[in-house]
Amino acid sequence: MKKLNVLTRISECGVVAVVRAESSEEAFQISEACVKGGIAGIEVTFTVKDAAEVIKGLTSYYENNNEVIIGAGTVLDAATARLAILAGAQYIVSPCFDEETAKLCNLYQIPYLPGCMTITEMKHALEYGVDIIKLFPGSAFGPDFIKAVKAPLPQVNLMPTGGVSLENVAEWIKNGCVAVGVGGNLVAPAKTGNYEQITEIASQYVLRVKEAREASR
Repeated sequence: MKKLNVLTRISECGVVAVVRAESSEEAFQISEACVKGGIAGIEVTFTVKDAAEVIKGLTSYYENNNEVIIGAGTVLDAATARLAILAGAQYIVSPCFDEETAKLCNLYQIPYLPGCMTITEMKHALEYGVDIIKLFPGSAFGPDFIKAVKAPLPQVNLMPTGGVSLENVAEWIKNGCVAVGVGGNLVAPAKTGNYEQITEIASQYVLRVKEAREASR
């Protein structure tokens, strides 16, 4: 049931914040700003220094907040996935599909969101029990690609990352994405310490996803 709850939270909010930062302190502040803006899914990438400690701190900080889920990103192998899970990561995100990571996540009932580009890669990931596939990099395709994928694979749940902006997020959702991953243009204000702006941008993403879903009903 825990796995189902995490997947439900990702799909209900519809936005996952991809947190890349120069330091663990900055990563924590970015995450907090995103949560204040209404983003429930926080993905701390393993390109962040001491990422496991950041994940551990965030899961502890939001322990009593059932809305917020903390995941690990840029997970390239099963060893890193296990490290992240032990730190408290509630879901694992990779830039590519890895069989051993999929097995590990299935063993511990942790959602695994691997990056895929082709129908073949997606089919392979589905065979290993993947619930949400991260279309990566989304900038290489654009929102129209979702319809092309959904034709032969109507059952696939897609979350594009890379190439998602405030201008096109509604189109991604309307074309059938279960959620979107947002990084660069969301967390950029952290470079100048403007975390309030991150909160504002986060709230705009959440609102536009909600509006796009309502318009599609």
